[in-house]
Amino acid sequence: MSFAIRRIDHVVLYVADQARSTRFYEEVLGCTVVRVNEAAGIVHLRAGDGMIDLVARPAGIEGRNVDHVALRIDPWEPERLAAHLAAHGIVPGEVRPRFGAEGVGPSLYFDDPDGNTIELKGPAEG
Repeated sequence: MSFAIRRIDHVVLYVADQARSTRFYEEVLGCTVVRVNEAAGIVHLRAGDGMIDLVARPAGIEGRNVDHVALRIDPWEPERLAAHLAAHGIVPGEVRPRFGAEGVGPSLYFDDPDGNTIELKGPAEG
């Protein structure tokens, strides 16, 4: 093989309301808008080293198009994270060890306004 995957580059999500979803990803997850492609109807958000692209859901497309998006975060401070999410009306699932790109480490799940599942991951254990 002449190449190796280093990280998730971007994830494209269909959303019902681009403005609402953009605010969610900026305010709750700290993403920043780096480009808006009005011709294609895409809002490009920086998410660490990768991107999350928000596309208005076309008529006739139903349901989720992604199982979940896992985002490695740092620092991993569960109490502060829970308080931050609660301030945005979000009740996440339990923190427990799960396997990811770096190995097994703590993570939690919650949904964005359109029902897309977000996983926030801490560092691998040991």
